[in-house]
Amino acid sequence: MIDTGKAFCVANKQFMNGIRDLAQYSSNDAVVETSLTKFSDSLQEMINFHTILFDQTQRSIKAQLQNFVKEDLRKFKDAKKQFEKVSEEKENALVKNAQVQRNKQHEVEEATNILTATRKCFRHIALDYVLQINVLQSKRRSEILKSMLSFMYAHLAFFHQGYDLFSELGPYMKDLGAQLDRLVVDAAKEKREMEQKHSTIQQKDFSSDDSKLEYNVDAANGIVMEGYLFKRASNAFKTWNRRWFSIQNNQLVYQKKFKDNPTVVVEDLRLCTVKHCEDIERRFCFEVVSPTKSCMLQADSEKLRQAWIKAVQTSIATAYREKGDESEKLDKKSSPSTGSLDSGNESKDKLLKGESALQRVQCIPGNASCCDCGLADPRWASINLGITLCIECSGIHRSLGVHFSKVRSLTLDTWEPELLKLMCELGNDVINRVYEAKVEKMGVKKPQPGQRQEKEAYIKAKYVERKFVDKYAISSSPPEQEKRMVSKSCEEKRLSISKLGPVVAVNSDEARRESLFCPDELDSLFSYFDTSSKLRSIKSNDSGIQQSSDDGRESLPSTVSANSLYEPEAERQDSSVFLDSKHLNPGLQLYRASYEKNLPKMAEALAHGADVNWANSEENKATPLIQAVLGGSLVTCEFLLQNGANVNQRDVQGRGPLHHATVLGHTGQVCLFLKRGANQHATDEEGKDPLTIAVEAANADIVTLLRLARMNEEMRESEGLYGQPGDETYQDIFRDFSQMASNNPEKLNRFQQDSQKF
Repeated sequence: MIDTGKAFCVANKQFMNGIRDLAQYSSNDAVVETSLTKFSDSLQEMINFHTILFDQTQRSIKAQLQNFVKEDLRKFKDAKKQFEKVSEEKENALVKNAQVQRNKQHEVEEATNILTATRKCFRHIALDYVLQINVLQSKRRSEILKSMLSFMYAHLAFFHQGYDLFSELGPYMKDLGAQLDRLVVDAAKEKREMEQKHSTIQQKDFSSDDSKLEYNVDAANGIVMEGYLFKRASNAFKTWNRRWFSIQNNQLVYQKKFKDNPTVVVEDLRLCTVKHCEDIERRFCFEVVSPTKSCMLQADSEKLRQAWIKAVQTSIATAYREKGDESEKLDKKSSPSTGSLDSGNESKDKLLKGESALQRVQCIPGNASCCDCGLADPRWASINLGITLCIECSGIHRSLGVHFSKVRSLTLDTWEPELLKLMCELGNDVINRVYEAKVEKMGVKKPQPGQRQEKEAYIKAKYVERKFVDKYAISSSPPEQEKRMVSKSCEEKRLSISKLGPVVAVNSDEARRESLFCPDELDSLFSYFDTSSKLRSIKSNDSGIQQSSDDGRESLPSTVSANSLYEPEAERQDSSVFLDSKHLNPGLQLYRASYEKNLPKMAEALAHGADVNWANSEENKATPLIQAVLGGSLVTCEFLLQNGANVNQRDVQGRGPLHHATVLGHTGQVCLFLKRGANQHATDEEGKDPLTIAVEAANADIVTLLRLARMNEEMRESEGLYGQPGDETYQDIFRDFSQMASNNPEKLNRFQQDSQKF
């Protein structure tokens, strides 16, 4: 059903494209073009709703039932095999007990003992088997009903969306129906009039009447005169061919057929002359002579010949006058004035969906209306731009591609807390101040709701071509003096890894008390994922905990303190380091704004063409994402990742964002990078991966996250589940960390506070 539905959507989309093409071909008929465009847009939204329905069906029914078959049925089958095996063993024990002779007391006792043990084992296995049967029956009932309920809710949402869509379209369809009735009446009336004209024309005599051809040098389409003429070829046979001639743009051109590209006879009418030809046998001929060639033409009548000659002569005079006016304008033209425009720059609790996400995002200034057309109550958003959109503009944004705009529904999709906070940090007003900085200056008007073609052109110019961005707000490069000041200040701030000193070892019990989980919970979590001897060896080898055989206590080796790697954040906020953004190139502005947690400046830098993966060669090739880690902002990291930042790009010390977040003890950022595919096996120049650094720093929360991520990764590889998110428990843990990092970050900062006590 799902595959057939997707095929239906593909075919339906092709049909919609055909309707759009038909609308374009009907551009001369405003009613047909507007109606077909509006209908195709509405049906396209229905295709989108269909696609969402099939995706939800796959998640609600197919995925859940497959999990039920693979997991629950497998456990039931294993219990059944054990039950059948112990049943057979019991039968064998009964047979053996019955066959023992009474005079062989030793064999009697042995058979009796075996029968007793087998019966006990049988009862135990039988109880387990019955339990699995009951669990399976109960779960089968709940899983099927749960899947179907979710499926029905998906249909409910689908039909509600369709009803809302066509409710808005209903009044227009009603008006169009009334127009069609009038069009039918008008068509019948026009038909009768044409029939009367036809009969009148048949009775008229055209033998002595020439068609009147008038010329107009001020014609709107630039064509002064056009019509059929015979042209004499320049070959040896001097053949005459009928061609369609026209005078346009101070040129004389002709076409063999209307679809052919025109052939230029005279490129500039100012260089030619026209005259009658009476010395050849054919009638009504005239000649157009230029410095390089001569063209012999023949009209159908004397009147037409005179009209063409007069049209050519008038066009010659007009060409002289227009060229003279252009020369005067060039002489009086003044040098262009230069000017500059100053660019101006002016908040989420847990996973939110539906009205709560809609209400929070729409409370941001400007978000109550569509960012591009101004339609009220937008229900869609572009998560990498941080703006709200109406349903029509969201469809146009999808067509741009995810490298320009990533569209989500504010009512249908689930919102992660860091993503919701990102939306609340930006908003339509902030983004429009950047992407529409020169709209008024250029005299461009924003499209109105319903103007599909105007919207497409405007949105493409705004976000893809960035025509309205004030490109003079940021100079191409900073002055050399400021460059040196930036380099010197940053060099003084950054400490080399080679100067790190040891920190006092922390007892493992104390480190465990640092974690969000109690010791029993940690043991159960690791045992849950520990499904093979390979994983057990990884757990024991990578934990960094050394167990003493003398006293049985666990101790951590001497390690490096996270606080010794970087200076306190307050000291980094040196005003000399962060120069005025107007003197920075876009990449450097993005780099600085990422540390300052200034999302509007970051959005401005990206609009000016900043490379999101720009590396600062003067600061160990650190990237904006690494600066966002150093600044300690989870939302800044999310913004860069949504805009294509490479989560695995490393600096000259071999450290990527995950390394830096681990060193600094930023648990929320570690969780975010792991969710975004960060490679935790990468090592720095000292051969240390993030897990080793976290263990040495005795940061139990980050150690837990890294170990669980590594175990989940190896489980997926061992089971062949490539490209899938992994175990539900793993996802639940990371979801809890994400919520805490966004809503209660102080709980994740206690490691940094407590580590100072040691």
